[in-house]
Amino acid sequence: MNDTNLPFLNSLTTSFDGDGPRYQQLARHIKQSIKEGLISTGSNIPSERELAERLDVSRVTVRKAIESLVHEGLLEVRHGSGTFVSARVEQPLSVLASFSQDMAQRNCTPGSIWISRVIGHPNHAESIALGLMSTEQVARLSRVRTANNVPMAIERATINAAFIGGNAKFGDSLYEALKEHDCLPVRALQTMRADIATDEEARLLHIPSGSAVLRTERRSYSSEGKPIELTNSVYRGDRYDYLVELRTLPTPPTNM
Repeated sequence: MNDTNLPFLNSLTTSFDGDGPRYQQLARHIKQSIKEGLISTGSNIPSERELAERLDVSRVTVRKAIESLVHEGLLEVRHGSGTFVSARVEQPLSVLASFSQDMAQRNCTPGSIWISRVIGHPNHAESIALGLMSTEQVARLSRVRTANNVPMAIERATINAAFIGGNAKFGDSLYEALKEHDCLPVRALQTMRADIATDEEARLLHIPSGSAVLRTERRSYSSEGKPIELTNSVYRGDRYDYLVELRTLPTPPTNM
């Protein structure tokens, strides 16, 4: 048995006198232990066999409890490795960073599963957002962003193709490609709203249909105020928290 699991195991009650089936009571016990930090984010929990023996319940009961917490996004099953406490990403809204930069800062390995990346003429909305003529070209970049091979978001970016040298076949980091052409954005406006995942979004993000998601639109600009990027993203609601720092307004001076 992993010694790091001892506080977690000791926290689990062997008494099932609460409301509901045993697997629901066990799921609540595990959830509470996670909230109390008795088992840390990214750590693996004991096996079905260990939990069943420790709590004197059937492995079916343990399996159903784990499955319910996987559905809630608190646990994730890695085939061949075990069951782990899911990591949540806390994204500050005051910092402009690429997905790759953000994941690297969290000691996660960023990745991309490309859906499409093409060069074409802008539509009316893209022309207005990016300040382009209809005869100019844009790069449309659609992909699933991953952290440690786990799907985290769907990202659909449109940029002036000239900012990446007219080549949509760069590596995984759009911001690195922009940096190579001295077109890195320095500020952005971002909006967000809560929504429900479509069937296609749920399939790409490996979540149940109808799960909660966060939809964002980012418009980024150069230091001269020139539009660079129009990106619409869909983030998993079970993995992302947005952090906003609020401050009080300065107190106006009183008249003497």
